[in-house]
Amino acid sequence: MKTDSELQRDVMAELQREQSIKAAEIGVGVTDGVVTLSGYIDSFYKKWAVERAAARVFGVKAVAEELKVRLPGSLKRSDENIAQAVANVLEWNVLVPHDRVKVHVQDGLVTLSGEVDWGYQKFAAEESVRYLIGE
Repeated sequence: MKTDSELQRDVMAELQREQSIKAAEIGVGVTDGVVTLSGYIDSFYKKWAVERAAARVFGVKAVAEELKVRLPGSLKRSDENIAQAVANVLEWNVLVPHDRVKVHVQDGLVTLSGEVDWGYQKFAAEESVRYLIGE
């Protein structure tokens, strides 16, 4: 079993291997195997990537994510604009039954709901919207 300081070191090393993020901007704390991530990043995709990288480390029991996303001013979008973009990418993805996935956007947070027949359809819907930019 790893100590908290060993886990912290391993999580920080894993973050450095993640090319899409700047590991130096991420705070990593560990208490009893629970990793707490903090700091400010510039995209929701990077936030997701940081969480996934920390969870990959052997010995991590749980990840508490306290990251804040600060988009550059030019990337801020209204909820209506984000909802339209999400609806478009879902419609363009042939793997997603677009008539069965509903979109809700509030304060820049996208929530998908509905029922699909297969797990790959759920995954395709999530992946379709994960890379959209906006707040």
